[in-house]
Amino acid sequence: MNKKVVLAYSGGLDTSVILKYLEEEYRYDVIAVCVDVGQRDDFMAVKKKALETGAVKVYIEDVKEEFVKDYIFKGIKAGAVYEDDYLLGTAFARPLIAKKLVEIAEKEGAEAIAHGATGKGNDQVRFEATIKAMNPNLKIISPWREWKLNSREVLVDYAKAHNIPIPVTKKDIYSRDENLWHISHEGGNLEDPWNAYHDEVLKWSNTSEKAPDEAQVILIDYFQGEPIKINGEKMNPVEIVKYLNEIGGKHGIGTIDIVENRLVGMKSRGVYETPGGTILYEGHKALEKLTLDRATMSFKKTVALKYAELVYDGLWLSPLKEALDAFVESTQINVTGQVKIKLYKGNCYTIASTSEYSLYSEEFVTFGADEVYNQKDAEGFINLFTLPLKIRAIMNQKKTKNEVKAI
Repeated sequence: MNKKVVLAYSGGLDTSVILKYLEEEYRYDVIAVCVDVGQRDDFMAVKKKALETGAVKVYIEDVKEEFVKDYIFKGIKAGAVYEDDYLLGTAFARPLIAKKLVEIAEKEGAEAIAHGATGKGNDQVRFEATIKAMNPNLKIISPWREWKLNSREVLVDYAKAHNIPIPVTKKDIYSRDENLWHISHEGGNLEDPWNAYHDEVLKWSNTSEKAPDEAQVILIDYFQGEPIKINGEKMNPVEIVKYLNEIGGKHGIGTIDIVENRLVGMKSRGVYETPGGTILYEGHKALEKLTLDRATMSFKKTVALKYAELVYDGLWLSPLKEALDAFVESTQINVTGQVKIKLYKGNCYTIASTSEYSLYSEEFVTFGADEVYNQKDAEGFINLFTLPLKIRAIMNQKKTKNEVKAI
């Protein structure tokens, strides 16, 4: 009896070839696991293809609700954005996929887990960091770090030689990752950052030129940092993201073209579509400005940067990430309220916000007459606040006088 390996399987070019490769070169019984994090695939067709390619068993795991609730929403509450732009679509999904791979490997008594991440990318780290954190005894196989099939064009040829149907051609050679949160596009002509991306690269979104000429305003309710209603209608987490992806994509929201720093040391260029996520981040940020005090907001920005790096680097299960989660959750207790967001031609911005926990007081901030704030008090505050500057200036004046006397 052959030993078992669990393969993270999508039915795409790389994992289709890897399935056959594991069977032929390693003599493994391959258990294909397709984790549904919201990619728009025909999962029955994926299962059929895996079996026809040689898998002895196929799992289709629907984890969309867990993905949104336990991964995406945590990122929103943290305000995690990598290098000012990237909303971590792939990075959020990888630890959850790896978690399911480990669970199935343990259930099936498999000795190894295989994945299709390349030796040049971040995903190999994300998968393997989670696997090692959950079960360090499992062997990990990364064919891209071992085989001689060293390009996507060669993989296409291998697939054709083994009669494996594939969703790409040498003409449409982009490497894409899709889940409920985003779709990314890399490779092909995007590898030269001087090449502007072609509009047809986009799969979810209109360009700003093709977006409606009329703006749309939406109302989002948040409860303790998590969105719960759209335009007054209560929705579950998956429904919220799907709905906002649809209307955000229509208005050209959330498409970015960036060069990012990969964990492995090189820069890469990609086009990302995250329409719903962009809207949710915008609304959450506006509500935090209304409900968090200045010191907490300032420190939370520092936490957000570190949080984003940890997620990007695959350290979802690290002690520091778990500690930051505890801090973030404590800041979200009063992040409850409503925001109005305007969508127009690729732009997404908050035009109104309200919360029962708002720290904004019209009574204090008004330019009109008031009876709660004595403007004279500001004089003493300024005298104390600027005292170090005053002392420094006095010392400089004395120093200058002494220098003049010495001359």
